[in-house]
Amino acid sequence: MKKNYQGSCHCGTVRFEADIDLSAGTVRCNCSICKKGRNWLAAVGPTDFRLLAGEPDLLEYRFGRRTIHHRFCRHCGLRPFSHKADRSFYAVNLACLDDVEPAELVEAPVVYVDGLHDDFKHPPKETRHL
Repeated sequence: MKKNYQGSCHCGTVRFEADIDLSAGTVRCNCSICKKGRNWLAAVGPTDFRLLAGEPDLLEYRFGRRTIHHRFCRHCGLRPFSHKADRSFYAVNLACLDDVEPAELVEAPVVYVDGLHDDFKHPPKETRHL
């Protein structure tokens, strides 16, 4: 069941809310940016994500095929979310949710994807480090 969560960057300049069903699964990826950033993500549709504050303070980084816009705060450097170029989905950084209970995260299923090899249908061979 979807629940409304509030989230922000570290300094609080960028604030958002997202309707997320954690029981539907979360994502850990082994692509270079997710691995280095130790990202734990939840994918949400465009109507389930709302940026509340900080749009002028968001910078973006794109790499590889340049289809994902990795948005980060120009002040604290934290990346609270990313989105596809056409904004058809958002990837919310679960560590940036301000009101999620630890028990909710513990119970959330994790799906591992092999983004390093652009294989989002199969897990990588090793996931313990993600």
